[in-house]
Amino acid sequence: LEEAQNIMDEAKKLGVKFYLPVDVVAADKFAEDAVSKIVTAQEIPSGWMGLDIGPATVRLYREALNDVQTVLWNGPMGVYEMEKFARGSSKIAHFVADSYATTVVGGGDTADLVQRVGVDDEMSFISTGGGASLELLEGKTLPGVEPLMVKISEEK
Repeated sequence: LEEAQNIMDEAKKLGVKFYLPVDVVAADKFAEDAVSKIVTAQEIPSGWMGLDIGPATVRLYREALNDVQTVLWNGPMGVYEMEKFARGSSKIAHFVADSYATTVVGGGDTADLVQRVGVDDEMSFISTGGGASLELLEGKTLPGVEPLMVKISEEK
């Protein structure tokens, strides 16, 4: 939690808007046949878990996507493999696909999701290497990318 708070504080200092879920689809167990209900993010019942974003969060994220130029998406919104908890991820995938933004999808689960909902062709770039994608954005050297960068600099 401390690291998350530090990230949010840094985003605020830089003037970056930071969106967190305001509601979730909570369930009493991790199963398709779970009892579920929509609750605010702060009111998940004890012993329950949030398995998807709720409808208010879907609307919030849709509005946020209206004005962006770039979307970097790493990780689904919920347990998209279970139909009962796939609605949030599916809707966001369609909103991202319909946007005019450059869309970069990172991670095997997110790549699978956009393919399942049929919008993979609408994404600008898809990488199944979620962790590697994030490390590259952090400026870390990746073993497979380093030789390519050397080759590019030699050709200049």
